[in-house]
Amino acid sequence: MRTRFLIDRAVPALLSLCASLAVWAADSPLIGHEAPDFALRATAGDNVRLSEARGQVVVLSFYGSRCNTCRSHLAALDSLYRTYAPAGLAIYGVSIDDDTEAARRFAASLGVGFPMLADPAKAVGRAYAVDRLPTLVIVDREGKVRYVHRDPGSRGEPPYVGELRRLLDE
Repeated sequence: MRTRFLIDRAVPALLSLCASLAVWAADSPLIGHEAPDFALRATAGDNVRLSEARGQVVVLSFYGSRCNTCRSHLAALDSLYRTYAPAGLAIYGVSIDDDTEAARRFAASLGVGFPMLADPAKAVGRAYAVDRLPTLVIVDREGKVRYVHRDPGSRGEPPYVGELRRLLDE
């Protein structure tokens, strides 16, 4: 009886789950290609052009001020930034909020050490195919997209930490 249940219900359900996870985790079409360049206004400080960070490993963290997990995700990135900035890590938070004032207030409340940028027209978000928040894009020192993580939160050390270390060692 139990074997029949596994064959009839559990195995198809597991296969369906695996297939949906594979689609969800499918590689972004940007991986291996030149990162789309952009220039965005910072919520405080200087404006940023991505191409000016060439030679550094760059993390783009797309977020929204109403995203509950974005706050803790950006705080974790700030810890990485403080540790690895001397090794050539640049991190940019990219807000896709329509309201630039809400984006500015949210960024100020975080107190992170890396630039927070505003993309109210969502042009950069579209160029990077952002379809959920937070989305993390990792660009290597030559300007190529190497990794994309959608909703990168996890328990323990997220996989992108090891990826960053490897890129910084290259």
